[in-house]
Amino acid sequence: MPNREYKPTSPGRRGASTSDFSDVTAKGPFKALTQELRKTGGRNNVGRLSVRHIGGGNRKRYRIIDFKRTKDNVPGIVETIEYDPNRSPRIALIKYKDGERRYILAPDGLAVGDEVLSGEKIEPKPGNCMPIKGIPTGQLLHNIELTPGRGGQMVRAAGGFAQLVAKEGNYADLLLPSGEIRRVHIRCRATIGQLGNSDWANIVLGKAGRKRWLGIRPTVRGKAMNPVSHPHGGGDGRGGVGGHPVNWKGTKAAKGGKTRRSKKTSQKFIIRFRRAGPHQKTRR
Repeated sequence: MPNREYKPTSPGRRGASTSDFSDVTAKGPFKALTQELRKTGGRNNVGRLSVRHIGGGNRKRYRIIDFKRTKDNVPGIVETIEYDPNRSPRIALIKYKDGERRYILAPDGLAVGDEVLSGEKIEPKPGNCMPIKGIPTGQLLHNIELTPGRGGQMVRAAGGFAQLVAKEGNYADLLLPSGEIRRVHIRCRATIGQLGNSDWANIVLGKAGRKRWLGIRPTVRGKAMNPVSHPHGGGDGRGGVGGHPVNWKGTKAAKGGKTRRSKKTSQKFIIRFRRAGPHQKTRR
């Protein structure tokens, strides 16, 4: 799934790239597994801006993904590998033996015609989903549950994978893409394999317009604003901030500040906190 570069027909096209979509086998989604996706523009239920830098974007429908993988011991065949505008990895349309169809996240190496299974006593091969207690140590995983039966919540981005490091008692230790080592209950389910479309991280948008197509509005530097608009604003020329960098409200450190609550319930399950820096480069 390599990326292809555009011809430099304009300054915005020079150096820009996109996926070649050679792995996609369907022109459109399976309509029965899609639903309307309304835009909020970052506004909450009373119309006030609660999330900045959101707005616009191309129209798209949401693909209903089966994150729980509860259809146990029913073999399914991969019908298509599809592009999903709502997420970075590809998705696979699975047709089960009883005729039901579901979408799952497509791991690297999964192809049309392959068989996938979910259950307790199955073979740990890419695309199969099973409780962590039955997965051999050292396997690469994705779509991992935090609470048994709740559905996969961790490691769902393109190219992502976690590694099963150890199992002890009722808990297993997972090395996450961020470098964090987290303890998860062995009854939690996970899908075998690394997620595909890993070249997604190397795509160069090339121009501001492509950001707007994705629904991302511009981000203005605080230093470029007036003092009334941001704590970093004002000053002569391109001077410094004049203090520790903070967010636009002036309440949190903008660089290097910790944002995780120290009394969070899941704090006890983290064995090693995530590393700073480009994690993926240090993992390989």
